[in-house]
Amino acid sequence: MSNSNLFQNFESVSAKAWKQKIQFELNGKDFNEHLVWNSIEGIDVKPFYHSETYSKAPSIEYNASDWKIGHSIYVNSIEKSNTHALKLIEGGIESLHFMLPSVDISIEKLLENINTSLVPIYFEPLFLSEKLIKNLHNFSLKNKTSFYILQDPVGHLANSGNWHVNLKSDLHTLKQTIALGERLKGVISVDLGLFQNAGGSMIQQLAYTLAHANEYLNLYDGDAIKSVVFKISVGSNYFFEIAKLQALRVLWQSLTKDYGHSIECHIVTQPSRRNKTIYDYNINMLRTTTECMSAILGSSNTVINMPYDHLYHKDNEFGDRLSRNQLLILKEESYFNAVSNPTEGVYYIETLTHQLAQKSLDLFKDIEKNGGYLKLLKLGVVQRKLKAHAQKEQQLYDEGSEGLLGTHFQQNEMDKMKSDLELYAFIKQQTRKTLIEPIIPRRISEKNEQKRLKNE
Repeated sequence: MSNSNLFQNFESVSAKAWKQKIQFELNGKDFNEHLVWNSIEGIDVKPFYHSETYSKAPSIEYNASDWKIGHSIYVNSIEKSNTHALKLIEGGIESLHFMLPSVDISIEKLLENINTSLVPIYFEPLFLSEKLIKNLHNFSLKNKTSFYILQDPVGHLANSGNWHVNLKSDLHTLKQTIALGERLKGVISVDLGLFQNAGGSMIQQLAYTLAHANEYLNLYDGDAIKSVVFKISVGSNYFFEIAKLQALRVLWQSLTKDYGHSIECHIVTQPSRRNKTIYDYNINMLRTTTECMSAILGSSNTVINMPYDHLYHKDNEFGDRLSRNQLLILKEESYFNAVSNPTEGVYYIETLTHQLAQKSLDLFKDIEKNGGYLKLLKLGVVQRKLKAHAQKEQQLYDEGSEGLLGTHFQQNEMDKMKSDLELYAFIKQQTRKTLIEPIIPRRISEKNEQKRLKNE
């Protein structure tokens, strides 16, 4: 093929000319009123973007083609979890995320016959333990491999309302595990997904996540922190979610540069629970497909999909296989592993990235000015702000301005679910004493679904 410019015979069109043409086609209607979308994030989305008005976001280094298909396993039984993991790898899974309920789990038996040099492993303990880090460190030395450990005591406080033990003990233990984990890829994580599933705006999600991570940078020597694993949940606002992930990398790069450190931003992404439904549940597959696409294009290192029946069924082979195949199709048949940076030069996405990053940075600075994330969490400020936005979003759904297919509109009146519920799909009420008010994830369709279940 010739290297000649294919567009040399076409005159360039200015942004002003485009707008004049659009205005002419509107027959006198107001451009801003009819074509500019006012998003809930406070960002106005224009009908077209042009190089003349383009604000390029700071460049970030990542390879969108180098992502892994992940799967999460809760380790109830070492033997069963190991067998399950091996079957998953055989079926196409490329990365494993183990949730550990006990410190006494044998790492050697759990990882038996798994090639850890080829399969990235994430361990997420539901506790803090120097013993576990020592075991993982020794395993790494012996087998010449390494892992990511997802420890987040501040996140545990936000999610549960309590520390694992107490403030002093938790932060001391984390400090010790940072020192012990020199052979590991990293031992700290931050969960942005908590804010997303609680109904926070994308700007809140990014700002609170940055402030959350900044607590660790302030508490510990940044030179000892190799990486931070950011656990992210993505919703169905396709382009905004792509921009959200890229904005996180921009913000993290800026923050760590100010500290004089180079700390890896490692992103593990999964679909949000907030927009998932128990009625017309097959639509969940459509939602998770676009959400995984956003996760990939947005720069995730690992994507863990959610089975369509995750809300109401116990883990099952059929649901797992479908969720895995969604990612396999994206990777092997849709060529989502073929382009290193498919969004580069896309004016719309890069402008969104720039706007989200700037608005989040402004909120982050305000958080730090008022004492930091941990202080505002203890005062209940973070919880109130998240609730306020969640209520605003809920109102849009309740009034019909927004909606979920099959739930808020185009309902299948014949759809019955009461007899199919193996799991409780709603917020669980548990009376207990907490130090602070926990941040509660809540699905947007819960009230509607409870009403329908009652009337079945």
